[in-house]
Amino acid sequence: MKRGYKRLLIFELTLIIILILNSFVSNILKDYIFIIFLALVIGLFELIFGIEKDRNRYTKDILFEEVIFLLTFFLLYYLSGLLIGFARTQNYYSLQALFAIFIPSISIIILKEFLRYNILKKSEDNKLFIILTCILFIMIDIKDYFTFSQFSSVNTAFDFIAINLLPIISSNIVCTYLSLRVGYKPVIFYLLVMELYQFLLPIVPNPSGYLVSIVGIVVPAILCYRVYNIFKKYKDEDIEREKKSGLIVSYAITTLIIAIMVYFTSGYFHYYAVAVVSGSMEPTIHIGDVVVVEKIDEKYDELKVGQVLVFNYNGVTIVHRLINIIEDGGHYYFYTKGDANQDPDNFTLTEENVVGTTNIKIPMIGLPATWLNRLR
Repeated sequence: MKRGYKRLLIFELTLIIILILNSFVSNILKDYIFIIFLALVIGLFELIFGIEKDRNRYTKDILFEEVIFLLTFFLLYYLSGLLIGFARTQNYYSLQALFAIFIPSISIIILKEFLRYNILKKSEDNKLFIILTCILFIMIDIKDYFTFSQFSSVNTAFDFIAINLLPIISSNIVCTYLSLRVGYKPVIFYLLVMELYQFLLPIVPNPSGYLVSIVGIVVPAILCYRVYNIFKKYKDEDIEREKKSGLIVSYAITTLIIAIMVYFTSGYFHYYAVAVVSGSMEPTIHIGDVVVVEKIDEKYDELKVGQVLVFNYNGVTIVHRLINIIEDGGHYYFYTKGDANQDPDNFTLTEENVVGTTNIKIPMIGLPATWLNRLR
C-alpha cells in the first residue's frame, strides 16, 4: 500500500472511531460544535494531504438535471399530499430558526461534502477507500440517532434501521457517486434542497415515518440512476446543448404545475383542495374524490342550510352538509350531517371550526387515500 494511502486509511479510521465514541459515550458533536469539528478536520486534512479544487466540466449540466429532477419529485410529492394529507409547518422565518436550523444545516452540508470530495480525490478511485469513505459519512449522518438505546428491543432496532439507517445509506451512496463523477457542488445543492425545503415551505405532505423512509431510499437511487445514464450516454463527449431547449420547456411547465399545486393545497388562499377519505357523503361525494374548498372568510351570515360545509373538528378536516344554523348574541352555531349517515353529527360547530364550502369535486383523484391513510 502506498504511503499516502496508509495515511489516508489512518485518517479515515480515526474519524470513524471518534464518531463511534461520540455516539456511545459523550454525544457532544452537535450543531456548532460539530461545525467546528468539521472545520478542524478539513484544516488537518489540508496540512497532511492538501486540498483539491473542484473543476469538473459537467458540473453545470448535472446541476441543471438536478433542478429538473427535484421539480418533478416535488410535483409528485405534493400530489401525494392530496391522498395522505398535509401538515402546516411552523414559522421558521425568524432569527432563532436562522441560528438554530439554517446556519448549522447549511454549514454542515457544505463542510461535509467538501471533505468527502477531497478524501475521494486523494483515494484515486481506489475501491477500498470509496467504500470506507461512504461508511465514514454514513457514520457522520447517523451520529445523532446511533446509540445503544436504538437496539434495546427488536422493534426499536427495526425502526432505527428502516426509518433512519437505510435512507442515510441510500443518500450517502448517491452523494459518494456524484462527488466522484461531478464534484461537491451538485451534491451540496441536492442536499440543501432535500433537507431545507420542509423549513421554507408553509405546508408539506404528511406521510408516516415508513413512507418517508421509502422516499428517502428511492429518490436518491433514481437520481443516481439518472446521472449514471447521462454519463453513460455522453461519455467522452460534450453534453448536447441543443437538447437543453426541451429541458427548459419541461422546467417551466413543471414549475408552473408545482405553483398551482401549492396554491390549491396550501390553505393560504381563497380556494384549495381536500381529498375525501370517508364515505359519509355518499352518493354526493365518493371516497377518493377531491373537493375544491372556497373559504368563507368569516362571512358566516352568507352560509345557507343545504350547502356542503368543510370544517375542522378535533384536528380532522370533515366535509358534511349543513342542516341547521342558529344565531345567538352575534355568534353563529352550525349543525351538520353526512348524507350517508342516519343521524346528525353529535357536536355543535362554532365559527372557529368552519373553513368554507364546496360544490366542485374532481372524481377519483384521491382514490388511493383510503389505504394510504391506513399506513400512517
